[in-house]
Amino acid sequence: MRHLDEDYPLYEVEPFESFAEMLERSSARYHVRTALVDLNQTPLSRLTYGELRRAVLKFGNALRRLGVREGDHVALIGENRVQWGVAYLAITTFNAVAVPIDRNLRENEILTILHASDSVAAVFSEGFRQMFEGFRHALKDLRLLVDMDLPARRDGIESMTELLAEEERGTPPDRFPNTQPERLAVLVFTSGSMGSAKGVMLSQKNITSNIVAMRRMIELPCDDRFFSVLPIHHTYECTCGFLCPLSAGASVYYARSLKTITEDILVARPTILLGVPLLYDKMYRRIAQAIEEKPVAALLMKPIGTVVGLLESVGAKALRRKVFREIHRRLGGNIRILIVGGAAPEPATARGFRAFGFPFLQGYGLTETSPILALNRLRKFRDDAAGLPLPNVEVRIDRPDEDGVGEILARGPSVMLGYYKNEQGTREVLDDDGWFRTGDLGYFDAAGFLHIKGRKKNVIIAKNGKNVYPEEIEELVNKLPSVLECVVYGVPEEKGGEEITVKVVPYAEYFVELAEKQNIRMTEAFIRETVERDIRKLNDTLPIHKRIRRIVIKEEEFEKTTTQKIKRHLVERG
Repeated sequence: MRHLDEDYPLYEVEPFESFAEMLERSSARYHVRTALVDLNQTPLSRLTYGELRRAVLKFGNALRRLGVREGDHVALIGENRVQWGVAYLAITTFNAVAVPIDRNLRENEILTILHASDSVAAVFSEGFRQMFEGFRHALKDLRLLVDMDLPARRDGIESMTELLAEEERGTPPDRFPNTQPERLAVLVFTSGSMGSAKGVMLSQKNITSNIVAMRRMIELPCDDRFFSVLPIHHTYECTCGFLCPLSAGASVYYARSLKTITEDILVARPTILLGVPLLYDKMYRRIAQAIEEKPVAALLMKPIGTVVGLLESVGAKALRRKVFREIHRRLGGNIRILIVGGAAPEPATARGFRAFGFPFLQGYGLTETSPILALNRLRKFRDDAAGLPLPNVEVRIDRPDEDGVGEILARGPSVMLGYYKNEQGTREVLDDDGWFRTGDLGYFDAAGFLHIKGRKKNVIIAKNGKNVYPEEIEELVNKLPSVLECVVYGVPEEKGGEEITVKVVPYAEYFVELAEKQNIRMTEAFIRETVERDIRKLNDTLPIHKRIRRIVIKEEEFEKTTTQKIKRHLVERG
């Protein structure tokens, strides 16, 4: 189940069980060090650890003064920013329940979450004020609204800025309330249609145990600087990119927007960047295209696997950084680790970044596990694997087939309390012994690394009865130069089994360049013929039962979650 190499011992990390304990410790040790920074101009754009502790105490006391009681649910929605972090910590350290909401959801979806979560208060950025004013008639229990950006209270909406100022003039408490770490602290609604989205109940102990375990596998010195670009409401970014660095005394810089990442990263000069596969795949593709114009760098790029092995064997990290110094400069010049989560990246992308001199690590987890279950390490990793299970969780494969593939089950302190007001849903995934059914299929290799094959519910049954994992085929199709993205699914056939179908979004940039090079018009027929030709060639490399039988061209990109996962349930099949 679990395999940790004695040659690479775990790091010593002092445990903690609550966010208040984390804040007290970090404030005492790193009082004047920078904790959180907005690269946007906001009412509260930069805080040291001492200032962060003070702001959390003030805002928590203000919420209490305005009637938020222990156990009350408080919705939180807005851009990645310092005030979001202060509000999250204030809500939870004062024993209320934080309900982080995806700011990119549609208005009716936000309304549904507010209702389903039983939220009595909401903290939000200015862009949502009009929406919340409109919700008042529908949500009678939503009795307190706090705007992060208003300079003063107006029309019954409180100002976060004014509340903090009032607490400063008064006598705010200097100690956090006593905490019961096992109680519900955070309620996160998973992505999906509102009929299927579930409210995942997490305690502070769930989350802090995950933080401690991650830090035992990857060392985080206090001079690390994290660059935050992923949506902070998501458990991956919140736990790994917000709470984890705060526990270590590191700094977090919030990008202004996705459009300004290139400029912002030069200001933040981060040492650690958290991303999703789509972000890194696009970065790598652009870098690889640009590097072909530089003869020396291009020579090192081909063949990439040989180059990586050669440079690693001579310990040439400094040489890689020198050869690819312009790439490092564009990423701030100080990147120590690139971390990817949310889905599996292409192994070629991982190897490519490592060839450029960037340590590249992937992990695996779910919202229900706070979120990380497995993680690669700096000196013990596999680019095609999710990683090694964390030291405080058990992971096993249920009912493995002849290839060792089965459903991944996990048990440990980071596993959720259950689904909110959904006992049946909880029983379906959590048994009496504490084992959580992830719904993902995978296997362990001989070295103890966990490999993910795909979602159990997505498996296609071929005519010969064998399982086909659509994610495995999607990875291959997405490598084709003519393809931007795709979804593979099965369509039932009359004689049994399923016909493997792929819905493809063509890569427009590729076709524009190809049409110009060949001096022909870029027609629908030309695009279809090119995609079909590429997929036929791919089919020749696949076993018969895995071959794609039907191709559907889609003009617009697939609808995605905020972590850039395609919403498979919205893909029309046929």
